[in-house]
Amino acid sequence: MKKLLARGYLAVLLVILYAPILIIAVFSFTEAKVLGNWTGFSTKLYESLFTGGLGNSMVRAIENTITIGLLAALCSTILGSIAAIGIHNMRGRRRKAITFLNDIPMLNPDIITGISLFILFVAIGVSQGYVTVLLAHISFCTPYVVLTVMPRLRMMNPNIYEAALDLGATPSQALRKVIIPQIRPAMISGFILAFTLSIDDFAVTLFTKGNRGLETLSTYIYADARKGGLTPEIRPLMTLIFLAVLALLIIINIRSARNNKQKAIK
Repeated sequence: MKKLLARGYLAVLLVILYAPILIIAVFSFTEAKVLGNWTGFSTKLYESLFTGGLGNSMVRAIENTITIGLLAALCSTILGSIAAIGIHNMRGRRRKAITFLNDIPMLNPDIITGISLFILFVAIGVSQGYVTVLLAHISFCTPYVVLTVMPRLRMMNPNIYEAALDLGATPSQALRKVIIPQIRPAMISGFILAFTLSIDDFAVTLFTKGNRGLETLSTYIYADARKGGLTPEIRPLMTLIFLAVLALLIIINIRSARNNKQKAIK
């Protein structure tokens, strides 16, 4: 009975999580302009997507989303990994205090983060646009990278760094050739997490993009929906983004499983 209830709960949870994605994927194969109207199977939305069916503003929004996401993920991965190494080497109350401070931005609602950054940029006189959105994304992605890298550091043998120094390596060499290879899988996971958080963000971007016409995919879709409906090509675009993220996660899991097997054999 308990197993049946557990499986039922899991099934309901999976339906709640993936039903919206499945609906968008299904209706990406019909020409209906209104989501929910099925007018027959068709791939014309995909053809339109790849043959210039998207407007210039939509294309710019996609470009901004991808470039901001990649830059924010790269910067937050570097900063977060360095911060995680520093926190890991701390001891006692100082380590607990810094870890607590790192957790606050993750628990903070996005709208409060967005308003806070908006006030900050206005107070210091920074003109809002691409740079402020990028800085905002780096600020809220970095704590997640720290959280991702920290468990890997705890799993690492604490003596290998000292052993590298004893063998003649400089601190920078020990960091590059010993520490970073050990935490690289966590850094990759942190990069992917930061990139996903960046392209998914709406509230922080809305408050920090200014009024110069900068749009990301989330703010463009919001503005498009307010006009009375969504551009039909958004449905195949969302489907392709989901499939790309899913494929990336599958590849990472396969590589991680292979690495674990190789370590077990050794």
